[in-house]
Amino acid sequence: QVQLVESGGGLVQPGGSLRLACTAAGVTLDSYTVAWFRQAPGGQGREGVSCSSSSDDTISYAHSVRGRFTLSRDKTKNTVYLQMNSLKPEDTAVYYCAAGDRNTCTASNFGPFGQGTQVTVSS
Repeated sequence: QVQLVESGGGLVQPGGSLRLACTAAGVTLDSYTVAWFRQAPGGQGREGVSCSSSSDDTISYAHSVRGRFTLSRDKTKNTVYLQMNSLKPEDTAVYYCAAGDRNTCTASNFGPFGQGTQVTVSS
């Protein structure tokens, strides 16, 4: 299991952008499937946002963020990013990244989860 650390959250107005970063100490993220999740206020469970396969560079997105969010990997920095554009109030949530050692984006593949980073979209 690999513990990842998220950063880059904050308060942004609707229509704005943020870039989240996900890093790990002591491991190479290239070897793992990495996904972003979020949990909105009210605790309705963690939602998968985007997932990057470890084997074939396939990236998938939740329907609610497709076309607005972009996941990317920077191998030189051992960091996975989530670029979030055209943010909406309903994107407000705690965002988490997690690694999985299998080549699948099934939720059970990922963990443990860290503290996450808060994203608040509000005017």
